[in-house]
Amino acid sequence: MVIGWFSRPLPSEKITVMARVCQVTGKKPIRGHSVSHSNIKTKRRFLPNLQTKRFFFAEEDRWVTIKLSTEALRTINKNGLATVIKEMRAAGAHI
Repeated sequence: MVIGWFSRPLPSEKITVMARVCQVTGKKPIRGHSVSHSNIKTKRRFLPNLQTKRFFFAEEDRWVTIKLSTEALRTINKNGLATVIKEMRAAGAHI
């Protein structure tokens, strides 16, 4: 609910904050430098290309939402969703 001219969550509203980490490959932001033409270096972050994607998991007859990188999307296309989810669960991920 919005109160006044600014938006702020009420105590009854649940806020979900997720890290910028791929659930399949574990890719996360890395640090580096922005380098100007005059070679001045300032700190910056390189963010992974993350997408939130829904897959139909036929083995359990349900939809699964995963936050993954585009590299992980290619891995799912190559190896199959069931194989990737099995590996994620073996690593301790809750899917």
